[in-house]
Amino acid sequence: MSATLTDKEFEQFQSLIYQQVGITLDTPKKSLLTSRLGKRIRELELPSYQAYYDRVTGKGGGEELTQLVDLISTNKTDFFREPVHFDFLREEVLPHVEATRTLRIWSSASSSGEEPYTIAMTLNDAIRDCSQWDIKILASDISTRILAKAASGVYDDERVMQLPQDVVRRHFLRGKGEQTGKLKVRKHLSDMIAFRRVNLMAPAFPIKTPLDVIFCRNVMIYFDRPTQETLVGKFYRYLRPGGFLFIGHSESLQWVEHPFDYIKPTIYQKPFD
Repeated sequence: MSATLTDKEFEQFQSLIYQQVGITLDTPKKSLLTSRLGKRIRELELPSYQAYYDRVTGKGGGEELTQLVDLISTNKTDFFREPVHFDFLREEVLPHVEATRTLRIWSSASSSGEEPYTIAMTLNDAIRDCSQWDIKILASDISTRILAKAASGVYDDERVMQLPQDVVRRHFLRGKGEQTGKLKVRKHLSDMIAFRRVNLMAPAFPIKTPLDVIFCRNVMIYFDRPTQETLVGKFYRYLRPGGFLFIGHSESLQWVEHPFDYIKPTIYQKPFD
């Protein structure tokens, strides 16, 4: 395929992606979109970007739309990234729920799984016996491809090199034979987590009980202000009074209308009734 992405086609994809997942692709992202979609278009042996757009938006295009979202998703993450949130979870959140021993946490953009597994490691190391607690961690993402990787719990050795060796020993199994150089999270972590595809632009989320903490880190930077305000409002409804919202270090709610109390940079709390 030698076709190029025209300005009109780029605008069509801009609008589609914004409507479906809330991501704003500005003009400098045109080359990124060209690159990421080009390979898929060649795989499908389509003659143009317009033909791909027509397939995605046409009858039965839902599965290919999921592929498109996978292609444009950015999945940069690490274990214990932005550690202030895990310190806060251990030192401030756990004491407030210790009486009920019940904890509900949502990792709303879990990518390849490092964030929800870090949450599980933090809780496992801070609580004497997690089996005596009712802990549920929902890990979600828009990308089915990256969710499948997260749910597998398998990582290359280099992904855990920055972790203390005692943490690795407690929470990972080292591969042998053909799996040498890989690690798999231990069952006591994976049992705490449910992985599920969730579109943050959906009008409602598949969550039945109020949450204690929502992680939504380094996601809203891709959204415009109206989309940010809508999403933050939805998060507010799903948190219990006193629950916390964690956002990324490059994000702020300073310019977004919201009902949360500011606690410290990147940490917000739903007021008590």
